[in-house]
Amino acid sequence: MTCKLSAIVAVCDDWGIGLDGGMVVENREDMRHFVACTTGHPVIMGRRTLESFPGGRPLKNRRNIVLTRDPSFSREGVEAVHSVEEALDAVAGEDEAWVIGGDQVYRQLLPRCERAVVTCNHCVRPVDSWFPNLDENPEWEVADVREGGATPEGVGFEFVTYCRA
Repeated sequence: MTCKLSAIVAVCDDWGIGLDGGMVVENREDMRHFVACTTGHPVIMGRRTLESFPGGRPLKNRRNIVLTRDPSFSREGVEAVHSVEEALDAVAGEDEAWVIGGDQVYRQLLPRCERAVVTCNHCVRPVDSWFPNLDENPEWEVADVREGGATPEGVGFEFVTYCRA
C-alpha cells in the first residue's frame, strides 16, 4: 500500500511562511485546523521546524519524522531520516502522512504530495522562507475553499485545499 502524502501550511498573500524559524501570523483557528488534520498521522518535518515547537518537543499523538542532513541528529520521540527516499519508506505502510515544513522540506516533498491544505492569511509580513505559489503552478488546482474568519488582530484567512490537476 502506498501512503497518501499531503502538505499542510499557513501562508501570507505572497506565499511567505516564516521568519527566523517562527510563523509570522498568530492564528489559533489555524492551529486547531492543523491539529485536526494531522493527529493520528505521521508528520514529516525538518530539524528546524521541530526546534520551533515549544521546548523543541515532538508533536503529541503523531509519529514525528525529521528529515535532516545531520547524521548524528537524535531526539527522543523522533524518527530521524536523511533522504526523501528514507522519509517515504518510513511512512510506506501508513494511510496518510503530512509534510509540515519547513521550506526546504516542502520543496523536496511537494512533488510527491497529492494535495496541499493551505491556510491563506490575507496579509504580507517580513519573511525569510516561502512555500511554492500553487496558484501559479498548472500542476495544482483549487479543490475546496472554506472561509476561516479573522485572527484577533484582524487578519482575514481561509482554508484552501489544492489537489494535483
